[in-house]
Amino acid sequence: MHFCIVYDMSKNYIVIIGSILLVAGFGTLFTQLGMEWFNSLIKPNEWVPSFIFPIVWTTIYLLFAYVLIKQQQNLTTKSKVFLIINGILNVLWCLIFFTLNQLLLGNIVIVINTIFGFLLFKEIYKINNLSGWLIFIYPIWLSLATTLNLAVWILN
Repeated sequence: MHFCIVYDMSKNYIVIIGSILLVAGFGTLFTQLGMEWFNSLIKPNEWVPSFIFPIVWTTIYLLFAYVLIKQQQNLTTKSKVFLIINGILNVLWCLIFFTLNQLLLGNIVIVINTIFGFLLFKEIYKINNLSGWLIFIYPIWLSLATTLNLAVWILN
């Protein structure tokens, strides 16, 4: 009996880590495919230095891994749905904005993603306050990214 519980938990770790790696991997792939185009765009003077982006996203993904592994037994169906929606929207935004070079549609997707980021924070916070605060960087970062996205759309 004890072996089955350990096996199920390790299987969950693989699903959690695998899902995060898929989102991060596809997001990175779609972003890299559009970097030449992106670098040619006019950006606002207040643009975040490019070295900050991978640091913040790595931190976000590590915090998500920690929270999801720590809270895996407590996650509600609603929080799982919000996690899936956020992962899909993250990848979709990278595809639309960077790979397909669609600024307006990219803005629409990132606004929706930001809303779902805050909804996810709210759900995780209800499960565990500390876990909620640990992933709060995610909707805050999405809010900043939305502002930058809008500025790029206006300037181009």
